[in-house]
Amino acid sequence: MIIEWVAQAPVLLVAALVIFVPGSAALYLLGVRGIALVAAAPLFSTFATAAVAIALGMIGVGWSPLSWGLAILILIGVTALIGRALGGRLSAAPSRARWLLPSALVIGVLLGIWRLATYITDPAGISQTNDAVFHMNAVRFILETANASSLDVNQVIGGSSFYPAAWHAVTSLIVAMTGSSIPVAANMLTLVIGALIWPLGISWLARVLTGSDAVAAYAAILSSALQTFPLLMFQWGVLFPNALSTAMIPAAIAVVMTLPQWVDGRDRWRPLARAALLVLVVIGALALSQPAALLPWAAIVLVWITARVARDERLARSRRWVVIVVSWIALAVIWVVLSRGTSGSHWPPFRGKVEVFLDVLLNGQLRVPFAVGVSVLMLVGLVVAWRVRALRWFVFAWAGISLLYVLVAAIGAPLVRVNILGAWYADPYRIAALAPIVVIPLAAIGLDALIAAVASRVRRRSGAAPSSRVTPETVGIVVATLFMIVLVLVRPVAMPAFLEATFDRESRYVAVDDSFLTPDERQLLESLDDFVAPGERVISNPSTGAGFGYMLSGVDVYPRTWSAPRTATWEVLAEGLRDAGTDSSVCEALQAYADPQYVLDFGPGEAGPGRYEMPGFTDFDGQTGFDKVAEVGDVSLWRITACSR
Repeated sequence: MIIEWVAQAPVLLVAALVIFVPGSAALYLLGVRGIALVAAAPLFSTFATAAVAIALGMIGVGWSPLSWGLAILILIGVTALIGRALGGRLSAAPSRARWLLPSALVIGVLLGIWRLATYITDPAGISQTNDAVFHMNAVRFILETANASSLDVNQVIGGSSFYPAAWHAVTSLIVAMTGSSIPVAANMLTLVIGALIWPLGISWLARVLTGSDAVAAYAAILSSALQTFPLLMFQWGVLFPNALSTAMIPAAIAVVMTLPQWVDGRDRWRPLARAALLVLVVIGALALSQPAALLPWAAIVLVWITARVARDERLARSRRWVVIVVSWIALAVIWVVLSRGTSGSHWPPFRGKVEVFLDVLLNGQLRVPFAVGVSVLMLVGLVVAWRVRALRWFVFAWAGISLLYVLVAAIGAPLVRVNILGAWYADPYRIAALAPIVVIPLAAIGLDALIAAVASRVRRRSGAAPSSRVTPETVGIVVATLFMIVLVLVRPVAMPAFLEATFDRESRYVAVDDSFLTPDERQLLESLDDFVAPGERVISNPSTGAGFGYMLSGVDVYPRTWSAPRTATWEVLAEGLRDAGTDSSVCEALQAYADPQYVLDFGPGEAGPGRYEMPGFTDFDGQTGFDKVAEVGDVSLWRITACSR
């Protein structure tokens, strides 16, 4: 397995370059330096890539690495002009040990890659989940139509509405630049999201929050300690856009928190213009990845702003309260509008009122095994943060994020599930993934406090001066690293099914004979273009794994998402397609779907969330009007001759 992953290192490198190089170049020209430069780079790169895709789609220029690259160079040039006009630079805090944070980041990245790669198993593996069908097919659509616009990508399933397509645009660039398959490109981007964007962002947030390199270093190493993020987003769904947007939230928070740190002694409009520009980039990156991420980002930022305004003696007390109340009312309105703008609540509560608080305190959301070690560090961090006035606001941020999980897990009121949780479809997986944003920095603060306390006690007992070779920070790095190695080796990562109180037997990326997409099904789908002429349509029950057909072959396999049309016409096919030779209503129904010439027999399907049984799409052998074209194991491709005209 290791050799297979190493072989894909060039694809991983390209994925990292696409995510980090444009942003690093632009932000450097704007005056950003240090960890802020690389941690914030994905925000600019993601926003720029998705915005360029929309612009190119509107003017009719094809999407390709060349058109993207030229547009990005133009944006970087514009940023250079803006940086020169605005001046200023983001002041870099002094560091006692320059080796500390870079070393910790390397460790955190390697641990993140290890954990994700171990779960995915095969670099060409496909997530055996419902949402993967749409996301993978959308990338194929972009490559074939040369259009990655968020205004158009929904056309892959016949839609016309806005869909945040930043992840899809980046994945398509990786495929086009490397010639890799879509699954490989998706998996390499997964490593970039979970093992590069996330640890860099959470480490920078910890650094901005505390001013401590040690705390930032511990946060980097502990970044993949919790299953709820990043791992869970690649287990459930699979939620690629949510993973990208959530991974960027820590850096997005830090961007706002560092605005007062910019060194600029000139007139006032320049800092305001720079702040507006940086916030616009943050909002654009999150909105074009997955807009729901805007809400926790804005809420945490507003908690921080509230704390600053409340302590600002330059403002009259009445004015301070007006600013605070108006800001929170504005966020509440935006929150409800965004929540009600989705398709509403899709999942019920599943946890008792007492159990849900244990979940939060011990980080056992969704019934994952309690993360006792991290939770102890988090609780210590909460105590420390509460005792330090400048950090106290982060305790409220943790409480707010925890409250979201309490609501989604234990409260069934439609008012709550639609108006507060609707942006996430009241999905506990998406909301549980937000917890590490606040838990990891708190755990790092707790570890730092414990290491400092132990070091102080040792010095008092020994009466010796601290060693210049073995510092408390060095001990902390070793302890955190050993803790994570043990965690990765022994902690189960099975995906919990919260409604059934069960866990997956194995990784959802592993294809077996009873998985969503079996090895036989994948083999047949990958060879479809050998049997089906360009322009001809293949129909199928998409919830059997046949929905991946378009992505794997480029053949028009319909539908292109896991669920079929909910119409009376489709119901005729679902129940009786195999009777097309004797039932004229079947041929009439087929005409409604562009008169497909082929059908895939992947069995009757199964009952379950997002899965459907369609007896009409199986058992064609011996039926009038169907000729077998290809077969692999017990799955087959059939030509429909019953409706020939």
